Amino acid sequence: MTTVITGAAGAPPATPAPPAPRSRRTRRGLAPLFLLSPAGLVLALVTLAPIGFLVYTSFTDYNQRSLFTGAYHAVGLDNYTELLGSGAFWASLVRTVLFTAAMVAGSVLTGMGVSHLLTRLGRGWRYTVTVVLIVAWAMPNVASSLVWNWLFQPGYGVVNWGLDQLRVFGDTTSLDWAQDPARAYVVIWLLIVWQAVPFIALTLNAAETQVPREYLEAARMDGATELAVYRIITLNHLRPTLLLVTILSVIWDYNVFNQIWLISRGGPGDATSTLGVYTYKTAFVGFHIGQGAAISVVTTLLLLGLTAVYIRNLLKAGEDL
Repeated sequence: MTTVITGAAGAPPATPAPPAPRSRRTRRGLAPLFLLSPAGLVLALVTLAPIGFLVYTSFTDYNQRSLFTGAYHAVGLDNYTELLGSGAFWASLVRTVLFTAAMVAGSVLTGMGVSHLLTRLGRGWRYTVTVVLIVAWAMPNVASSLVWNWLFQPGYGVVNWGLDQLRVFGDTTSLDWAQDPARAYVVIWLLIVWQAVPFIALTLNAAETQVPREYLEAARMDGATELAVYRIITLNHLRPTLLLVTILSVIWDYNVFNQIWLISRGGPGDATSTLGVYTYKTAFVGFHIGQGAAISVVTTLLLLGLTAVYIRNLLKAGEDL
């Protein structure tokens, strides 16, 4: 006697479909690789190849003579040993860290203020401010740096003229901001914060508009002040976005070069010479290209550490959201 197992409706169970042929599964598995291969080749040519050549050059004595003759020699770790024993390198690293902290703090705090201001404006003013921010953000940093430098020029700078009209600081028409370390840092700091605020403000505003209105209204009905509402509710919802914007700002500001070079060229002396300026002077002013490559490798490793922190927090923020 044969027993037939039936399903819930009394029908015999369906026969499972035969597995797909192995060749078809293989083709499906390789399809994404074929689609991504053109972009991967371009990325390898424009990114991986230069990085590989940079690392290779850092182990040689490549210099100005090598540009014409093509002759250079391997020096092993000599460039790195000389670099880590250089007081100028450590001084530029300290300046970079401190100046990056000041730029990030100014950019993020100002961006938070502008973001919150956008939520309190009417529709017309909000659109106007948004367009102004986008225009400022879209301006190339080289062009904006040159215009900024003209504003602070001695003799005909608009800022010097405006300060002179206040009659508070004396005669400022011939004031040269780039010749004093403190004033040079102020000019560069203002420029970088002005350039960074649009992205930070618009990004934070996009997140701030997603805060549930009922939470805000409930806190106000409980007697909380506007500052308490912002600190307890709004900032709590902005935390993932705020953290990522801060880490991105650290990475970007750490690499600042154009603004510093176009305004002060690292001077007076080496007072505003950050790692980017120090690398440029070493490689393309002194033509110690191997030594400059070693500085770039060390800088890249430091930025990789920051990028690892960014990716880790990005994944955590994704879980929180």
